[in-house]
Amino acid sequence: MSVSDFDAAGLGEWPALGYSAFRLDRASDRRARMPEFLADPRAQACLIAGETVVLARAGEGEQRALMPFAEAVALGGRTGEACLLGLDGEVPHIVLPLHAASAAVLAEREEFLLTDLRSIAVQGLVSPPELAELACAKAMLAWHARRSFCSNCGTRLTVGEAGWRRECPHCGAQHFPRTDPVVIMLTIDGEECLLGRSARFAPGVWSCLAGFVEPGETFEEAARRETLEEAGIRTGAARYLCSQPWPFPMSVMIGFHLQAASREIRIDDVELEGARWFHRDEARLLLTRTHPDGLVAPPPMAIAHHLLRAFVEGRDPPAG
Repeated sequence: MSVSDFDAAGLGEWPALGYSAFRLDRASDRRARMPEFLADPRAQACLIAGETVVLARAGEGEQRALMPFAEAVALGGRTGEACLLGLDGEVPHIVLPLHAASAAVLAEREEFLLTDLRSIAVQGLVSPPELAELACAKAMLAWHARRSFCSNCGTRLTVGEAGWRRECPHCGAQHFPRTDPVVIMLTIDGEECLLGRSARFAPGVWSCLAGFVEPGETFEEAARRETLEEAGIRTGAARYLCSQPWPFPMSVMIGFHLQAASREIRIDDVELEGARWFHRDEARLLLTRTHPDGLVAPPPMAIAHHLLRAFVEGRDPPAG
């Protein structure tokens, strides 16, 4: 029996792309007002301890990441490295770092759920706008954790611009958050697409190839280079489809469809444990999780899922 003989149910509504529904005004022109925002009784805050996000149980199986700022401080949130995420109207939304010891205490309380950001996204534990705020929050705190000292002179840095800048009191250097660009691409040859499998993937998962953009390289060049390096496939035309913030710890994924210019696969076995061509019908089974061999695509919140679905349906993802 061929793969196409198995049930390939409709894909239904197009899923939301995770971390990409940021709705706040980033208020970059008002960040000097941070003391005023911290004192605002309407302010809301989220708490993050390393990889752990604190969610408050809101009843009926619902959770929320945001809570009154004063409550977040009382639970152990540290204001010294508070970062303004933005304004909801005139209401400040802020992230506060939390010590691991304080997080451990909260984990024992029934009114809180402590989990990681990936699980929150995959399980849909909070609304898309809150998830996007958490992505920004986690990336910012990860940057602060890695930027305590000046890379120019070694002096301990101070926090400025509502958490969006670190300043050196000795040499005057200013340090800003960075975002690392990553290309993610689906190579297409007619009715087939190229997917790979890494040893770090969950069992049965096949996904698009991906890699970091190198200095002096366009996104399109990076997509072609990574495909050649990882799978030995040469590619031609590159078409951009969509992008996704990826806060692990602070990247943005830039998604492409590539046109194949060769067919023979030669994998880099350091990067991949396998790569192969999937027919459009078989790719649909990955998306619907009905493949006879138990193979699956990445979850709907991931950009790889959207690139694969765009190929299967022959249409671009909805505008973000």
